[in-house]
Amino acid sequence: MHQSPVPPAHPTAPALPRLYRPEEVAEALGCSAWWVKDRASRALIPFARVGRAYRFTAEHLAEIVRLHETRPPSAPSFGARAIRPVPPLTTAVRPAAGLRARAPRRTRQDGFGATA
Repeated sequence: MHQSPVPPAHPTAPALPRLYRPEEVAEALGCSAWWVKDRASRALIPFARVGRAYRFTAEHLAEIVRLHETRPPSAPSFGARAIRPVPPLTTAVRPAAGLRARAPRRTRQDGFGATA
């Protein structure tokens, strides 16, 4: 008879978490598998390493979303007006007295286009 590759779980043993491949995580996040593997290799997102493969749990996926979410800045109350600082007025910057622009190339050519 053929035996199953995985022995039956002991009734008191805790259930193992489902491990997702980078391609599955990328599909869930709407990004590329390359991005997921690159971030994991740089340790910028949580992951589990099984052998040489990156694997992710549901908790890892939730943490990745939390790490990359952007929240709006706290809104000012409507009773008080938000005052933005005004940048100081600056005067036009003039080049130093000794600096001059180079003459255009067509006027610098020696002997070309000149009549004798």
